[in-house]
Amino acid sequence: MRTQVAIIGAGPSGLLLGQLLHKQGIDNVILERVAPDYVLGRIRAGVLEKGFADLMREAGVADRMDTEGEVHDGFEIVLNGQRKRIDMKELTGGDAVIIYGQTELTRDLMEARAKSNQITYYEATNVQPHDMLEEQPYVTYMKDGKEYRLDCDYIAGCDGFHGVSRKSIPNDCITEYERLYPGGWLGVLSDTPPVNPELVYVRHERGFALCSLRSQTRSRYYIQVGIEDKVEDWSDERFWQELKRRLPEDLAEKLITGPSIEKSIAPMRSFVVEPMQYGRLFLLGDAAHIVPPTGAKGLNTAASDVYTLYTILTKVYGEGKTELTEKYSEICLRRVWNGERFSWWMTNMLHNFDDTSDFDKKMYTSEIAYYLDSDAGMRVIAEQYVGLPFDKIE
Repeated sequence: MRTQVAIIGAGPSGLLLGQLLHKQGIDNVILERVAPDYVLGRIRAGVLEKGFADLMREAGVADRMDTEGEVHDGFEIVLNGQRKRIDMKELTGGDAVIIYGQTELTRDLMEARAKSNQITYYEATNVQPHDMLEEQPYVTYMKDGKEYRLDCDYIAGCDGFHGVSRKSIPNDCITEYERLYPGGWLGVLSDTPPVNPELVYVRHERGFALCSLRSQTRSRYYIQVGIEDKVEDWSDERFWQELKRRLPEDLAEKLITGPSIEKSIAPMRSFVVEPMQYGRLFLLGDAAHIVPPTGAKGLNTAASDVYTLYTILTKVYGEGKTELTEKYSEICLRRVWNGERFSWWMTNMLHNFDDTSDFDKKMYTSEIAYYLDSDAGMRVIAEQYVGLPFDKIE
């Protein structure tokens, strides 16, 4: 089989890239290691920047997002028990974010791909890119006990941190940068009304907390836990009690609790690989970079990778500008490092880590207080949170 672009991974990045390429008449095939239901079972991000939302609209899959998603003009940060609202719309001249769960946007993209009869091979195992430095790369994979070969012009590695794409690049051709944080986020999803109409980030001496939501009937809450903690250590009752301890009194009194419908612990790391390409293999999203979830940048930074590769390939096939492929990594990394910096900053400002010195704790407290007491400081936070515009590619 032959296609123009082989996409490894059917998460949001791979599916969105495939849909955008399809709209431009660029043929693509997606290979995914697991079944569709497993992909849809990943409970993750729900805060979409304007750039991500605009890409969904450009791909023609935004109807449900625009109907059911919640536009948020601001969010709150709690410091020393005091709530401070960041008015993103006012501070950025009209920008906002959309709250729409990753599961739902993934479902929308899957349905659009199936409706347009594009090819996706789920449960494709032993996926392996070949000849990435040659003009005609290819990918081999196993499906139903048989080995297949997919010839292509380019390969998009959208298969996450543990996927094969990055691992297919020789170690001496890439450099990895990483910071592991001594803790994680214990998250609970519950069919309860949210405690606040907008997200609330809490800095507390007992540890970080976040009040988030998926809709007006479904809430997502997080608390910082130790790196040694396990999900089974945390009953629902223990979780709700600890969350209430960290919330301001007025929010704790309003909190409606209920049975968890999903509970998990997400480790926190900052990770970037440079460069984000190897010949005709391009890395996107978690395959190339990971951020701690504090700044809501993971899915959104992946979207900027999708935008960059989609725009480049559109110009390659439409205008013959093959030289643009050499700029992919450079363009992506500018935005990636900006997202990494903001997520690292938010994480350090709002968490209490065991490896942080008393001096640094005082400095972080002073710094976040300065930003929250300054219009200029709040504008910086707002501009970063709603997302900077994508780079123009000429």
